[in-house]
Amino acid sequence: MSAPKANQSASLRRDLDNEPLLDSRYRKGDEWTNTVDEDIALSNKTTLRKKRYSLNSIKCFGVELTPDNIAVAMVYFVQGVLGLARLAVNFYLKDDLHLDPAETAIISGFSSLPWLVKPLYGFISDSFPLFGYRRRSYLVLSGLLGAFSWTLMATFVDSKYGVAFCILLGSLSVAFSDVVVDSMVVERARGESQSMSGSLQSLCWGSSAFGGIVSSYFSGSLVGAYGVRFVFGLTALLPLITSAVAVLVKEQRVLGSARGQNISSASTSFLTSSITQLWDAVKQPNVFLPTLFIFLWQATPQSDSAMFYFTTNRLGFSPEFLGRVKLVTSIASLLGVGFYNGFLKSVRLRKIFLVTTVIGSALGMTQVLLVTGLNRRLGINDEWFAIGDSLVITVLGQISFMPVLVLAAKICPEGMEATLFATLMSISNGGSVLGGLIGAGLTQLFGVTKDRFDNLTFLIILCNLTSLLPLPLLGLLPDDIADDGTEESGDIEMKTH
Repeated sequence: MSAPKANQSASLRRDLDNEPLLDSRYRKGDEWTNTVDEDIALSNKTTLRKKRYSLNSIKCFGVELTPDNIAVAMVYFVQGVLGLARLAVNFYLKDDLHLDPAETAIISGFSSLPWLVKPLYGFISDSFPLFGYRRRSYLVLSGLLGAFSWTLMATFVDSKYGVAFCILLGSLSVAFSDVVVDSMVVERARGESQSMSGSLQSLCWGSSAFGGIVSSYFSGSLVGAYGVRFVFGLTALLPLITSAVAVLVKEQRVLGSARGQNISSASTSFLTSSITQLWDAVKQPNVFLPTLFIFLWQATPQSDSAMFYFTTNRLGFSPEFLGRVKLVTSIASLLGVGFYNGFLKSVRLRKIFLVTTVIGSALGMTQVLLVTGLNRRLGINDEWFAIGDSLVITVLGQISFMPVLVLAAKICPEGMEATLFATLMSISNGGSVLGGLIGAGLTQLFGVTKDRFDNLTFLIILCNLTSLLPLPLLGLLPDDIADDGTEESGDIEMKTH
């Protein structure tokens, strides 16, 4: 990667100014001029080579920080830092709109709908370049849409339908930008070892976790000090970072004349062809079966909304304390990414899914101790128990989710990387949304409301036990996706079919 031209010129001038004086025997006529030209050309090449080596040698999670990779990392960082408003939304729904846990879970599921049609954004981005760009333009547009949605939340919204609509717009903005940067990640992961693919995913999710750390503590303290509207207004500024980093994306501009003729019919033909290719790819057993497992693995019910109401209404956890818990979980998420990147990215995926699911289900049961008050009998107060419990569960959850990303990237056939990866992640998100909606239904069924928690223990136990149900289907996962132990040029190569 070369530095910008202006910076190169300035640096070259500084390098030339610092060069020692040429020997006097070269200071005559054309011979002197030619020698100087040769020295300048050599100096230019040497300086550029040093710059290129210096910049490319900077790595994070084993990935070179090129402008494209920096843009990807920053978009994921924005996804993490947008967590600044998560607590504010929850408290707004609970305290201002007086909704029950089931209603909150439904709104959360509704707001996730844009993540279920990610391939559509890929089709739009590929078929209709804005101002000649397929990537840059949509990153800018996504950032502006996100800023608009949170501005509405900070000013006009005063009903659950308005909240659902604004969160839907914000989710759309993040999902669209996610598709754009995912296409860059998948293009780089294609043909790489599982180890390198894991490094790319570690950079993405490490950036997201770092963004979560930046916003975590303030997400609670700002709600307590200034209120939810202030936090929504502050959050409206964050998506603009996505718009700003679009300039880092290296992209060849599509000339208007090349796309101007019969664009409607060409786009329709492209869409039809893409859908056909997508279906042909998805129905292949080596793609369909792992995708089915991912969906079922994500579709198990969740009790997060009910636990939020219990910890705030029954245990009296303040927004500031919940912000501290979120800070701990954000750090834990980053630790999970680092642990996976350092020790597990070459481990067989079946083994990772099996171990993390079993341990996660067992650790999830510890929430029963908090609900029943047994932790206090053991001499652990509620706040310390909540922090420790969240820390361990988040580390394990992040470790278990990283193989999903690696698997999705590695089973994409050549030529369909971006679209199929978006499809697989949409299916995974669909499973997560379904799990949330099932959890909302169970919350309603067990009679858990904003002030009644008699059956919360049974809800937690059921949700954790059902997370074990997909394990008999581990055979759907390919067992040969892990590295075969052969190293070449420092990287471990993936087995091929």
